[in-house]
Amino acid sequence: MTRPVAVTMGDPHGIGPEITVKACADPRRRVPVVVIGDPGTLERACRTTGARLRVRALPAAPGAATVPGTAGGTGGTPRVEDAGRTPGVLDVLAEGPALPASGLALGTVAAEAGAASYAYVRKGVELALEGRVRALTTAPVNKEALHLAGVPHPGHTEILAELSGTRSYAMMMANDQLRTVLVTVHQSLRSAIDALTAERELDVIRLTHRALRPSSPSRPRIAVAALNPHAGENGLFGREDLDVIAPAVRAARAEGIDASGPWPADTVFMRARAGEFDAVVAQYHDQGLIPVKYLGLEHGVNITLGLPFVRTSVDHGTAFDLAGTGTADHTSLLTALRHADELAPRHP
Repeated sequence: MTRPVAVTMGDPHGIGPEITVKACADPRRRVPVVVIGDPGTLERACRTTGARLRVRALPAAPGAATVPGTAGGTGGTPRVEDAGRTPGVLDVLAEGPALPASGLALGTVAAEAGAASYAYVRKGVELALEGRVRALTTAPVNKEALHLAGVPHPGHTEILAELSGTRSYAMMMANDQLRTVLVTVHQSLRSAIDALTAERELDVIRLTHRALRPSSPSRPRIAVAALNPHAGENGLFGREDLDVIAPAVRAARAEGIDASGPWPADTVFMRARAGEFDAVVAQYHDQGLIPVKYLGLEHGVNITLGLPFVRTSVDHGTAFDLAGTGTADHTSLLTALRHADELAPRHP
């Protein structure tokens, strides 16, 4: 019997709880799930969305008492490793600070919500490193709320890397038509350009190759996008493509990696979508994410490369304007669960 995928509830003031219960109630879900979050908030999300699920709080550790005052808190409560297999039941591992029992300030940025969302991720990493879950899938967090809570990282990727002790990592955004991997992520464009080095380029190319190799019948074909227009026009529009990116591509090819470029960024994503490449290494956040998101937020998935466990996430934010309406689309979370199921090992 395979272990479940852990899903973190995300910022409780956003759409995370609602898309979580909708994805778990969706008959298209094929993987067992244990949710890390607040049972009361998830119960309210079930009522808001009409998800026909009974919330069952799990023991925090084998033999521990079930959290009182939640539905399904009596006999027969499974361990985390065995959770997510009872039809119509949402197994929840309670974690983080206590949230208001009567309601939340939905759609607002708050330190309390940031602290809660961080606690869910921290517990998810702990379970993944212990091997108690197969993979980790995360609902969206709010960067400002995390900052107010004293979390010194700009997003999920950096938090996961620190908590797991990972030094070499990268963000991949993917859908069924396109995969992009980012050399730089959450920083200003000016600082991103300054951060580009041949060593970092080569590291990201290697991470991309390793991530795609198990599912590729041959060597993954990796295109590296140029930083400057027209790949710099041989130095006319800047020398980064000549002095930083091209040497990294040559080094990757010397290692047997099928990397090419730097290719002009205005056409390389179209070529990858047409099947010429298996992934594109992009130089900065918007260069790589705009093409994927243009193809549809609902089908995009965020995958962190380099971690000692599989992590997938939605390709959208907390959508505070939709929180509490029950109308948020859960397709991206459902797709993230599918990718987690496909990428994670299936042994018990």
